[in-house]
Amino acid sequence: MIEIRGLSYLVAQVAHLSDWQRYAEDVLGMSVSQAPQGGLYVKMDERPFRMLITEGSEGRYLASGWELATAAAFKHALQVLQEKGVAFTLGSAQEIDQRGVQELAVVIDPSGNRHELSWGHRSDCLPFVSPQGVPRFITGDMGLGHTVLPAPNFDETLAFVRDVLGFEMSDIFNFRPAPDAPPVRIYFMHCANARHHSLALAEYPVPSGCVHAMVEVDSMTEVGRAHDRMLAHGAQLSATLGQHLNDRMTSFYMKTPSGFDLEYGFGGLQLDWKEHSAFEFTRVSIWGHDFSVGRQQ
Repeated sequence: MIEIRGLSYLVAQVAHLSDWQRYAEDVLGMSVSQAPQGGLYVKMDERPFRMLITEGSEGRYLASGWELATAAAFKHALQVLQEKGVAFTLGSAQEIDQRGVQELAVVIDPSGNRHELSWGHRSDCLPFVSPQGVPRFITGDMGLGHTVLPAPNFDETLAFVRDVLGFEMSDIFNFRPAPDAPPVRIYFMHCANARHHSLALAEYPVPSGCVHAMVEVDSMTEVGRAHDRMLAHGAQLSATLGQHLNDRMTSFYMKTPSGFDLEYGFGGLQLDWKEHSAFEFTRVSIWGHDFSVGRQQ
């Protein structure tokens, strides 16, 4: 089995890099630098980047970067892919340099999502200094946060992330858009860290390539300050402030320049998986999180 440690990075595309630079610095409170081979590094902790933004004709989410612990773990992952008959490509020298890793393998899941497996991230030992005074984002061994990916081929994609990539179930939400409508499945998955979920799969297509990504700060004050910055800089609100039932995250959602949503939150659960029992929850949030505001804009 492949043992993924966490969401190491994400890759997104935008028509104008300056849009993401302003959004990252002025709204998210993250710092920005030039990436090798073109694009922007968005920095949120001691690593050189956690988000790689490239320039392209349309805004969209391109890839999820999943971290393995060692060269041996990477070699084992390639063996698992070969044994299970999963096609993969090895990263080019340019991709490896841009991602700042030792080795890279790319696989595409049955819903078309790109997953990049790597080990040995590059470190420059430079501290994170937020242009907005954000003290810290919750990252470290748990990765940058989580990502929620479209999975219209749901059963095949679930089997892939479970049986190939090695994710395990955290919990389940069967969303019903109307009382008599069939349920739309959203499954929340964890890997080898304490974060409630590093990946979720949603049973519908998304033009931007991602439902949302999540970043977490260390206080509600920082969530509130980010909410003020969102309003001040005219970023589009996608869901009001609220607290999720399953991972207990208190957060709001806003649109990124690449078209997918970003959840900015505090207080997400960290779990001992030996003590956790997966369950189905029947409402998204304990309070708040009105997603209709995003559809009204």
